Amino acid sequence: MRSEFGVSLAYGLMRTLGQSIVTGAFEQTGFPTEAELCQKFGASRTVMREAVKMLSAKGLLASRQRQGTRVEPVENWNLLDPDVLRWLMERPYSNKIFKEFTQMRLAIEPTAAALAAQVQNKLAIAEIREGLEAMSAAKDPDASLQADIDFHVAILKASGNPFFWRLKPMITNALNLSIQLTNQIAGHTADLAQHESILVAIEKGDAVTAEAASAAILRESLTFIEKAAEASAA
Repeated sequence: MRSEFGVSLAYGLMRTLGQSIVTGAFEQTGFPTEAELCQKFGASRTVMREAVKMLSAKGLLASRQRQGTRVEPVENWNLLDPDVLRWLMERPYSNKIFKEFTQMRLAIEPTAAALAAQVQNKLAIAEIREGLEAMSAAKDPDASLQADIDFHVAILKASGNPFFWRLKPMITNALNLSIQLTNQIAGHTADLAQHESILVAIEKGDAVTAEAASAAILRESLTFIEKAAEASAA
């Protein structure tokens, strides 16, 4: 059985190598050999193989007999993996991925809000309200950000759709970065009135209004991101 220390080392290497892969560090040189990686990081072959195995499971690497290990093309990466998504969003040229992620949210979250209004799970809806109240009471940006994330994730849970709820790790991870970006562009934290309109519609069982209110927030976020991209290009 592997020791916890070995697992921790392997995860640290996986994270370092994953960030390097996503930022294109090996595009010109190709992925290093196992021996080269062990020498560079001072790691054992066992630990290095475990790190490579984890990256292969995320779709970033592929090993072929007599061909070694190579970086997979982006279309093979598991973009729903929380680590992969975070590394993508941490890239300095990440406006495109923020836009694509927000487009995905636009396809999911308004439907989740509509379902929450229809399902009427009172305990789950209470968690949405807790998120809103925490946003209102937040005294610093970090607390406000966490409350905003809790609000949106609670809507996924209140939808009653287990597939939406399974997206929680990815949504939480990506929201942590994307909300910071849109708040920075907008020059303020989340609009409480906009968020409250979603909650009120859900509490009233008004699926149409809940869906529209959720979509409105996300379309505004898309507009902010597109303007930021235009400004960067200029």
